[in-house]
Amino acid sequence: MTLSDVAIYVVLPMLAVAVLLTFVRLMRGPTLPDRAAALDLMSALGIGFVATYAIATDQPSLLDTAVVLALVSFLGTVGFALYVERRV
Repeated sequence: MTLSDVAIYVVLPMLAVAVLLTFVRLMRGPTLPDRAAALDLMSALGIGFVATYAIATDQPSLLDTAVVLALVSFLGTVGFALYVERRV
């Protein structure tokens, strides 16, 4: 079993289950910070999907997409933190 086989048959399904569970938290989260944390986790899982797919298909150029997604996610998290700080 090669690394790409492990990525396709083990890691991607685990990430899919994690996204589903996180989506449940996103919908049920009682407070806005709970939902924001779930959305941040979903973006991190999306980065994991892109990185795993890049490894499985041997396309390192997709890692640039993962880096851009991580930067946008970070800016969103910082923006939400500023919103919560001003709201109090």
